[in-house]
Amino acid sequence: MTKLSVNINKIATLRNARGGNVPDLLKAATDIQNFGAHGITIHPRPDERHIRYQDARDLKPIVHTEYNIEGNPEKQFIDLVLEVKPDQVTLVPDAVDALTSNAGWDTIKNRDFLKEVISEFKRNGIRTSIFVDPILEMINGAAETGADRIELYTESFATEYAGGNEQSVQMYAAAAKRAGELGLGVNAGHDLSLDNLKFFKQNVPNLLEVSIGHALISEALYLGLENVVSMYLQRLK
Repeated sequence: MTKLSVNINKIATLRNARGGNVPDLLKAATDIQNFGAHGITIHPRPDERHIRYQDARDLKPIVHTEYNIEGNPEKQFIDLVLEVKPDQVTLVPDAVDALTSNAGWDTIKNRDFLKEVISEFKRNGIRTSIFVDPILEMINGAAETGADRIELYTESFATEYAGGNEQSVQMYAAAAKRAGELGLGVNAGHDLSLDNLKFFKQNVPNLLEVSIGHALISEALYLGLENVVSMYLQRLK
């Protein structure tokens, strides 16, 4: 079964809107795991507009499943990851002012940089994943960095699928197949939802894990968090 890691950034956004500790991020992470999710994902950004760097530290003893920290490997982020030592770090080439992740790495142009960062994380026993577009050249380049996994950036699939184009999944299937041939594990994330996840899972091979936040937390407003986590797990079976 493909694992479900729940990104809790949006819960932190809601908390930060009023200050204080409502909703309680640590309780939410605990509940999500108790509801059956296989992991917790956070994506701290330099302005700490949702997840704060202290949240990453506070979550460490709370996350008893898989702990995944995403972000742009600038010095502050690297130092945080080496301090917290999550199970997995996912490298994302976010601009400082990016509203959300909007592109994968150019693994060819950034190969030497990524190799250096990844080797440091791996020396510290942290599994590494690289956020990439479903382009075979970028998959080939990812393998040369020493990464353990890739995370396929799925916004394009979600947009096309919503418009009725089911063929858009084929480029992801090809990318995942190539990753498997190169010995890379395959994760996926961004705009995956209850509407499109089952189709994606059925058509993309070697899918180890999906990281889902915005859609899942939004759907939970209507359907309840425990119910929504269960619905996602059913789609991943």
